[in-house]
Amino acid sequence: MSRPGPRGLELGLNSTKASPRRRLMPLPNLSPLPQTPPHQQTPPQPQPARPRRPTPASRESVTFGVLTFKDKSYNCIPTELLDVGVVGEGAFGTVNKMVHKESNTHMAVKRVHVTVDESEMKRLNMDLDVIRKSNCAYIVKFYGVLFGEGYVWICMEMMDTSMDKLYQLVYKTLGQQIPERIIGKINASVVNALQYLKDTLKIIHRDVKPSNILLDLQGNVKLCDFGISGHLRDSIARTKDEGCRPYMSPERIQGVQTYDVRSDVWSLGLSLIELATGQFPYREWKTVFDQLSQVVHGDPPQLPTEDGRFSPFFEDFVASCLVKDPEKRPKYKELMMHPFYQKHANSDIDIGGWYQAILAQARSSKA
Repeated sequence: MSRPGPRGLELGLNSTKASPRRRLMPLPNLSPLPQTPPHQQTPPQPQPARPRRPTPASRESVTFGVLTFKDKSYNCIPTELLDVGVVGEGAFGTVNKMVHKESNTHMAVKRVHVTVDESEMKRLNMDLDVIRKSNCAYIVKFYGVLFGEGYVWICMEMMDTSMDKLYQLVYKTLGQQIPERIIGKINASVVNALQYLKDTLKIIHRDVKPSNILLDLQGNVKLCDFGISGHLRDSIARTKDEGCRPYMSPERIQGVQTYDVRSDVWSLGLSLIELATGQFPYREWKTVFDQLSQVVHGDPPQLPTEDGRFSPFFEDFVASCLVKDPEKRPKYKELMMHPFYQKHANSDIDIGGWYQAILAQARSSKA
C-alpha cells in the first residue's frame, strides 16, 4: 500500500483528538505540534447564536440603504448610525432615536420585523409608499430605509413627543390642562394632514389616535404611521379589520364592508376629547361585546359641558365628529368650514413656546 503524502497526513492529524497519555512523534514536512500540555490548553468556546431580530448589537447584519437629507443622498450602513436608544414600541417593532454621523441628522428609526406573511408585507409596503410620496408640512418626513434579512429600518424625521405622552405629562404629572387654543391648533394640523392624504395620495389613514400625532420643540404638529392606510377606490376603503379598535367608528365595529374618510373623523373626535380631558372617553371594555354595546348602541361621548371650560364652537365641532350615522358625519372639507377650525387654523398660537414651558415645569417639579 502506498504511503500517504504530507497533505493526507495533515488532514488526518487535524481531525484526530490527541489523548493526554499518548505522545505523538514528529512527522516530516509538518508544522510542529503545540508544546502546551493538553490539560493546560483552552477548550474552544461556543459561538453565540445570531439573534433573529434586529437589535443594536446585531446591526452589522443589516445590509445597506440610501438616506436622503435636504436633497443630498448617502449610501448608508448601520455602523454609520449612532443609536441613542428606544423612544417607542408598537405591535410591529420598536422606534429608536439614531443619528446619521456624516450629516449629523437626528432620525426616528422604526425597526420592523418582516415575515413572509402577506398582510404584514402589505402593511410595510404601504407605510413606505405613503411617506415616500408625501410632501406635506403636517406629515413626518421620510429619509429612506435600510434593508436586512427579515426586517427593515424605516428612517423618518425625529419629533419630540406624541400627544398621548403629552397629555399624560400635563394632566397626571403637572395637574394642569391643555388649553383649548393649543388643542385647536393641533386639530387644524391633523385635519390638514388627513385632507392631504385623501386629495393628493388617495388614501385614508385608518389609525388616527393621540399616539400617532407628533409634536416637536418648534411647535410643528405632524401625523405619522401609515402602515395600515388603505388605498381608496372611488373614495372607499374595503379593508375593515385594520386600525386600533378603541378608536374605530361604529360602522367599522359593525363590520360594514365599505367605509370612507368619515371613519377617521370619528377617531379624530375621540382623540380631541382625550386631549381635552386627559382620559379616553369610554370606560374600559372587558369584552368585544362591551365595546359593541357602548359604541354602536350607546350614546356617543361628548365634551363635558357642566363647568363651561370649553367654548360652544369646540363642543359643537367634537359633537359633529361623533355623529354615529356616517352619512350625517362631516368629511374634511366640511370640518374645515367649521368656526372652530377656522378660528385656529391660521392663528399665531405658539405651541412650541407653550410646550417648552411645560417641559421646564416638569423638570423643576423633579428637582
